[in-house]
Amino acid sequence: MTNETSYGFDTLQIHAGARPDPATGARQVPIYQSTAYVFRDAEHAAALFNLQEVGYIYSRLTNPTVAALQERVATLEGGAGAVCCSSGHAAQIMALFPLMGPGLNIVASSRLYGGTMTQFSQTIKRFGWECTFVDFDDLKAVKAAIDENTRAVFCEAIANPGGHITDLDAISAIADDAGIPLIVDNTSATPYLCRPIEHGATLVVHSTTKYLTGNGTVTGGCVVDSGKFDWAANDKFPSLSQPEPAYHGLKFAETFGPLAFTFHGIAIGLRDLGMTMNPQAAHYSLMGIETLSLRMERHVENAKKVAAWLEQDDRIDYVTYAGLESSPYFGLVEKICPRGAGALFTVAVKGGYEACIKLVDSLEIFSHVANLGDTRSLIIHSASTTHRQLTTEQQEAAGAGPNIVRLSIGTEDADDIIADLDQALSKATA
Repeated sequence: MTNETSYGFDTLQIHAGARPDPATGARQVPIYQSTAYVFRDAEHAAALFNLQEVGYIYSRLTNPTVAALQERVATLEGGAGAVCCSSGHAAQIMALFPLMGPGLNIVASSRLYGGTMTQFSQTIKRFGWECTFVDFDDLKAVKAAIDENTRAVFCEAIANPGGHITDLDAISAIADDAGIPLIVDNTSATPYLCRPIEHGATLVVHSTTKYLTGNGTVTGGCVVDSGKFDWAANDKFPSLSQPEPAYHGLKFAETFGPLAFTFHGIAIGLRDLGMTMNPQAAHYSLMGIETLSLRMERHVENAKKVAAWLEQDDRIDYVTYAGLESSPYFGLVEKICPRGAGALFTVAVKGGYEACIKLVDSLEIFSHVANLGDTRSLIIHSASTTHRQLTTEQQEAAGAGPNIVRLSIGTEDADDIIADLDQALSKATA
């Protein structure tokens, strides 16, 4: 395709990054199950290794199937480029890797997926990195948390598990004033519902495992580079602005311009961290994205209906779905997620911890799994699973207290989803 930006979302989700295979004419992107690629000659090989020419060397770095997925996700997000990797968690480390160093920190939302909270509060300390968690509804607190050693601001567009929506415009303004990038996890929203780069995000990360693939078959991650951040504007990001010893003093920002972060992610990040996406996973994700808009429309339609029913049920204390007029985030939906508030939210069940456990065990259509964004409706009790490693205070701050279950509403018949919740709630609160 040429001039991809002129096409609509539904067209791009099918065609971006996909071209008939030049060798066979195959219309679907083939699974290039190859470890390495033959160089034309010694000069060609040297040019590739010197980053003087773009091409395929070794599948830890680049693979044609993965490259097609990278182009598709970058196009849908409105980014300059993208790097795919082995999981959403890998994507977060890949996003931070060029920015961070010992003694440096990030400022992150206190409403994040439990695994991300653990990664940021515990694991990154082994690299000498730190994280300060802040309520991103409190803009003054976010601004106050940034200091001279802060190198990024991190949040989710639609927060997991509560479905809270972040005012990305306000947060990006704070990051811009500090001269640091805003990294937005867009997993729960997808680019169909929200395009963070249009709201000032520098980098967008995804767990492609979730809504992008949409069928619960493979894990994967992606980092999308907006191409709009000036990495050489100050001395905070030497990995991108200063000479790189491994490439004879090449400066990524100077050499690659808007694609500096993307090239660094491949040439340094994947080369040394090895968080590679396998081509079969990329193939499944490419196929899943072809129906992204259709699925997300149904997800949102069902979520609205189910959340409204739950809100009126006497067995429920409250529902956190931002698409409800009662939600404090309802006003942000039109600005940040104009096509809908997603299909992920939490429910506070009367009866507390024990009632939540009985609810989970009594459902029939819902699957009890540690995943979200599937075509199937999914449920999990976060306090005993995904957020188990956190303190009670951290669980409450993340919206995952002991009386809370997280629902990921699927694309089944909405009346069947409601009927399943109804019978399970009867057993749970009897």
